[in-house]
Amino acid sequence: MENIASSVDLLRLFGDSTRLRLASLLERNELTVAEITQITQLPQSRVSTHLGKLRDAGVLRDRRDGALAYYAMNDDSMPASVQRLWALLGRELREPLLRSDQERCQAVLRARQGTANWPETVAGQMERHYSPGRTWEATAIGMLGVIHLGEVLDAGSGDGAIAALLAPHSQRVTCLDISPKVLQACRKRLQGLANVEFVLGDIHTLRFPDASFDQVLLLNLLTYANEPARALTEAGRVLRPGGDLVVTTLAAHEQRKVTAGYGHVHAGFRPQVLRDWLTDAGLLVDRCEVTSREKRPPHFAVVSAFARKASSRTDVRKPTTETGSSAEKEGPS
Repeated sequence: MENIASSVDLLRLFGDSTRLRLASLLERNELTVAEITQITQLPQSRVSTHLGKLRDAGVLRDRRDGALAYYAMNDDSMPASVQRLWALLGRELREPLLRSDQERCQAVLRARQGTANWPETVAGQMERHYSPGRTWEATAIGMLGVIHLGEVLDAGSGDGAIAALLAPHSQRVTCLDISPKVLQACRKRLQGLANVEFVLGDIHTLRFPDASFDQVLLLNLLTYANEPARALTEAGRVLRPGGDLVVTTLAAHEQRKVTAGYGHVHAGFRPQVLRDWLTDAGLLVDRCEVTSREKRPPHFAVVSAFARKASSRTDVRKPTTETGSSAEKEGPS
């Protein structure tokens, strides 16, 4: 006899559309997480979370085969109450999305039985799937191996996480931060690196001569700046002719209460506003647009800007890669 609490828990278990979808798919098939993600086109983290809940409730079973875990309906050991409810629900489901899942599932199973290897099965959606060792961090570190930088200013360096990656590939890195405590943490992280300098200072008034650096980085910094346009002007001033400026910052948003807790004084920026400031600073803008958006709510977007200082009076602006749509989709700064 089921009590009220367990009955409510059971109803909640199947009261989620994603879990119903996964149960329907796995009623007929045994699949890996990567295959389920490919079929449902859902984020892997979401699939894994709901698979875990269904497995813990006895709806699904899993088995290991080497490095892979396969999931399927737990026909032999499913609790009787769960089995009765699923028998009722399974008969009534007539969702077109479920038919699409089954069609994609058959394609995945055919690929599994054929000669297709893992990269081939996820081709076109590779960024949605986990593969051991294939992370953005590992990719970034690998790409740094072919990059050779000159004298770099990491403005607003924080505790030196970025500088630690760049220093082995740079002539010199100057870490600048306004906080003595943060700069001390930066010193500790980077101790032993002979080509790193630490400077306590303000991005609005940089204590460096004109044309001091080959590259200037303003990474996740402008939302903290009281006068972001002035900070960009200063960055342009200390760049050498032909030097590069890299900016990453939040796009304009309406989540001030969230970002205020992190000390932000600006709720992001529209790409066109940022582009205008860079131009006013005397820089040639190669790209300035929204380049990524967080998957978790409230889905903050990030603007990336790449600009350079003209190497001569005859230097002309490179063609921009900006589509124009990114700036239009963002709100006011």
